[in-house]
Amino acid sequence: MSPAAEGKMIYEDLKSKFDQNGYVVIKNFLNENETVELKDAGEKLTENVPAGVKTVFATNQTKQVADDYLIDSADKISLFYEKAALDNDGQLLVDASLALNKVGHALHRLHPTFEACTYSDKVTNVCRALGLVKPVVPQSMYIYKNPGVGGEVISHQDSTFLFTEPDSLVGFWIALDDATLENGCLWVIPGSHKTDIHKRLIRNPDKSSAISKTIFQGTYPEYEQSLYVPLAVEKSSLVLIHGKVVHKSEQNKSQYSRHAYTFHVFDEGISQYSEQNWLQSKVGFKPLYIV
Repeated sequence: MSPAAEGKMIYEDLKSKFDQNGYVVIKNFLNENETVELKDAGEKLTENVPAGVKTVFATNQTKQVADDYLIDSADKISLFYEKAALDNDGQLLVDASLALNKVGHALHRLHPTFEACTYSDKVTNVCRALGLVKPVVPQSMYIYKNPGVGGEVISHQDSTFLFTEPDSLVGFWIALDDATLENGCLWVIPGSHKTDIHKRLIRNPDKSSAISKTIFQGTYPEYEQSLYVPLAVEKSSLVLIHGKVVHKSEQNKSQYSRHAYTFHVFDEGISQYSEQNWLQSKVGFKPLYIV
């Protein structure tokens, strides 16, 4: 049986659910060994962090996007701290193993464990089931969401940051811990992908600007909180997220971590990746396959 036929058989109704809701949850996407291997790799990234690395990432702030460290992370494995993990002088307030917000954005190319997961048959089967012609991976992240310091991720659309035309962006969010209401699971607005992309983060066309190398265009509307549904999922689950679906997560107020490995694909067979996007790779995007 061909990979395309196998993927279609396993995920027969995946595309219709994704098109209708803008997200799909696939339980037991990874086996136990694969889940443990990814989490072990993520935890090892917290060891021996260079002393000079003190870049904070927080989605409810925009000043971090002016940082060269973020801009240059497209082709690197770069580390970003939680705001709550550092004092005003950049000194750690928590154990170093709990201090990181995320690592990105080229794990899928530069780290063998994450590369193997990203370009696995399991992932390509999902892409085939979604009907993607030439799915490529522009970026990847390991997200920690550690107890106490794991911050809120405000409501957003992923296509704000990775704009393609026409929009074909799909997020792969793999839970490496049980994601619960207490430790900051994802919340989504079903069907919100049928609206427009409300806001974009682009590189500042004013190259002489000393304020920011990136700027936002547009604004997000106010979303009724009653529209959101929680996606509490068990570890090893995959959540597929349409680039335009509105989603968020709350602060981790529990005693348990909520680690996840996430990456995005878009269909280079039908879409153009914007040259205005903040993330620009110097080596291009490797396809999972070409139909």
